[in-house]
Amino acid sequence: MKEQLLISDTISEKMKAIFLLKITANWLESVGNELLKKYQITIQQYNILRILRGAGEAITVQTVKERMIERSPNTTRLMDKLIAKKLIDRTRCENDRRVVYVKINKNGLSLLNKIPIENYEKHLDILKEEEIQTINQILFKLIKKHENNTV
Repeated sequence: MKEQLLISDTISEKMKAIFLLKITANWLESVGNELLKKYQITIQQYNILRILRGAGEAITVQTVKERMIERSPNTTRLMDKLIAKKLIDRTRCENDRRVVYVKINKNGLSLLNKIPIENYEKHLDILKEEEIQTINQILFKLIKKHENNTV
């Protein structure tokens, strides 16, 4: 059915591109969640752990929200689950109780090191390195346009 929609004469090439991007994003999220199921985290929780590992120190919850690949109003709830799983730690700012800091802990780092992320990346093995670079350049161009003008 999706193939019929995409080869229809009534749909523009731009709409085909939009549909293909959405289909691919959904597929990659499903693949990622399936990979992470064994570790009892979602792709969004993995993203939070990855952000915190990259930060190297405690950062604000707001900073995590800004760095999320897929921005979600549920970010605080996702972090609450990671805290319950003892993968991250949360502290309040002493000077401003409204500011909350989060940091990945040893358990979270250990979990990230166990996840075979190459099993996720292998789904792009059918593409040549040059094709991947081209896709990245195109997607960065779209993202840059979005960041400069959200409408």
